[in-house]
Amino acid sequence: MSSQRLFAAVLPPEPAADELARAVGTLHTIPGAVDLRWTARPGWHYTLAFYGEVGEELLPELYGRLERAAHRTEPFPLRIHGGGRFDGRALWAGAAGGLDTLRLLAARAHAAARKAGVPMEEPHRHTPHLTLARSRGHADLTPYTAALEGFESGEWEVGELGLVRSRLPVDGVPGEQPRYEVVRAWPLGR
Repeated sequence: MSSQRLFAAVLPPEPAADELARAVGTLHTIPGAVDLRWTARPGWHYTLAFYGEVGEELLPELYGRLERAAHRTEPFPLRIHGGGRFDGRALWAGAAGGLDTLRLLAARAHAAARKAGVPMEEPHRHTPHLTLARSRGHADLTPYTAALEGFESGEWEVGELGLVRSRLPVDGVPGEQPRYEVVRAWPLGR
């Protein structure tokens, strides 16, 4: 039985991604930026729940439960806002707007997978973040978070919940990035 590496996510629309791309372009001029592994634009997303490898036999139930989770959640406003870091390992852009609804959708996406039989870790407080770069070791990401401090994209209405497949990069291929593909999406609300 085959499986797919999956996660639930919210993806920023093109105009917000364009604004973020301009901000990220300035980050590349900060000393040390060449030592970071920058996430390619197609990889920009807000992960709601990471599922890992999901067997094909669980997909129909997962699809149905994610659809119900989406329908039970009303569309909400969101914008890319500021930045942060996880220790010296990951640099990210944050979110502002309907964060309570975003966290509710994350909790529902987590519960949907658990109820569909996907082995899930205990949920933790959801920190909305869009990963911009990772360090190979421990890097001082302070100059990058400081540069993102005032960043604010235009607001958009989150209108769908996406199920994304990720294909890990091939080992030993320089510059190779994970590839992401939205396999299903469900509109929010009724």
